[in-house]
Amino acid sequence: MDLSLASFTHIIIGAGSAGCLLANRLSASSKNEILILEAGDWDDNFWLKLPVGYFRSINNPRVSRHFATEPGAGTAGRSIDWPRGRVIGGSSSINGLIFIRGQRENFDNWEKLGNNGWSYDDVLPYFRKLENFSGPKSQYHGSFGELQVSELRNSHPYCAAWLSAASELGLARNNDFNGETTSGVGGYQLSIGKRWRSSASSAFLKPALARKNVTVLTNTVVEKILIKNRVAVGVRILREGKKDDIKASVETIVCAGAIQSPQLLQLSGIGPGKLLSKLGLDVIIDRPSVGGNLQDHYQMRTIVRMRDKGSLNNAIRNPIELTKMGMDWLFRGRGSLTVGAGQVGGAAHTEHAPTNYPDIQFNVMPLSVDKPGEPLHGYSGFTAAVWQCHPESRGRIDITSSDPLADPMIVPNYLSHELDQKTLVAGVKMLRKIYQEKSFNKLWDEEMVPGSNVQTDEGILNAACKGGGTVYHCVGTCRMGIDKDAVVDPQLCVRGVERLRIVDASIMPTITSANTNAPTYMIAEKAADMIISRK
Repeated sequence: MDLSLASFTHIIIGAGSAGCLLANRLSASSKNEILILEAGDWDDNFWLKLPVGYFRSINNPRVSRHFATEPGAGTAGRSIDWPRGRVIGGSSSINGLIFIRGQRENFDNWEKLGNNGWSYDDVLPYFRKLENFSGPKSQYHGSFGELQVSELRNSHPYCAAWLSAASELGLARNNDFNGETTSGVGGYQLSIGKRWRSSASSAFLKPALARKNVTVLTNTVVEKILIKNRVAVGVRILREGKKDDIKASVETIVCAGAIQSPQLLQLSGIGPGKLLSKLGLDVIIDRPSVGGNLQDHYQMRTIVRMRDKGSLNNAIRNPIELTKMGMDWLFRGRGSLTVGAGQVGGAAHTEHAPTNYPDIQFNVMPLSVDKPGEPLHGYSGFTAAVWQCHPESRGRIDITSSDPLADPMIVPNYLSHELDQKTLVAGVKMLRKIYQEKSFNKLWDEEMVPGSNVQTDEGILNAACKGGGTVYHCVGTCRMGIDKDAVVDPQLCVRGVERLRIVDASIMPTITSANTNAPTYMIAEKAADMIISRK
């Protein structure tokens, strides 16, 4: 194919969660010719399909590009690793599968910031449209969408005991975090079909490939967006050592994520004018807010050593138990091979909550490990982690070179706000209280992380700075709004440039309370509706 002569109505940059869904929806009209560009390769690896395979995939450089943050005080001078999916399906192909939309107040607050059409009542139909939920019928869930969502299919006595202990502390039970409220504790819903991961690729892109008007180019780097007289006319790509300019007659849509969407805008001349000029780039729109407003959930784990050997740490070293897991998955579609990055958890209030909705989120697993991809600990471990739902700290992302292959500089500014520090410390203290409740306190004998010697608030905060980390929820760097500093408007059109939209987690004005994959799908579903209706 001679790409310079090809005719496309829409070019989609990035085949991740948003890009795959958009390609599906826009290609439903035979009037559209869709080109989707992806820097990674096809998702044909077995571990990308098996739900628990994310333990292997998330740190595999063949399917995951790793970015490093700048060292900061909130991380005790450490650089934090940020893996992002570099494969068809994007991060939906390597993530921990937890499917949770976030608090209804998150979206109502977006609307209060001036983003009309983004309240919870406005976006709920889009959540329902994309979802095929296998659990109980509910007004909050969809049954006819493409993305498979299931309830937890693995029960573990440690997790059951933790839930009982949390209830003893006073936290309500919640059987559906995507229902009326996120408050309380219970099992998580996961983006899983009968046995396999349900990714953006399997749910949305691959079915769309049956249409003749969808073209996918893998291993393709977009160097810049081509802008003429403040109109986006296409992109310049690098593929197989060759550069090509490709035109889009209707729209160019950036779905590159919270790291690379602002990077691409800056490379294309939209961003902080002084920075772009310094790097020798033409300044089309001087907008310092491009790359700003960076938000992420910073997590602190607590790990206890269990008295017996019922942890998954032990089970995976036992050939008989491994065989049972395989059979349970193969014949029943259940068991330990169907788990995501958290089995149970929930949301709660600390004394620092500025509103009447939860300010911390829990994530609980009957295992322990330093990080995904590394061997599980040799002892019988149990992990309960906590993050702050609505961090006040803000960071930014900026290019450091005009080279599109160079990593940008990422400054997350974790725990730079006092409220964030107090809330995380309170969350760790709440987890410790749950461990001491009747249903759990006789099951364990030693706190391994942060350790029983860490007792003061200052000590807990220092432990969080030294040992905490990301849960891969970076958002906000191309903020949606109606003010002069907003990068996109409520229709997700880039302000000041025609025929250019951004559709991914970077447009979030404020981070949602929990995992960000579900709201990213929703953003794409709503964007598709706006694009089709030419809003």
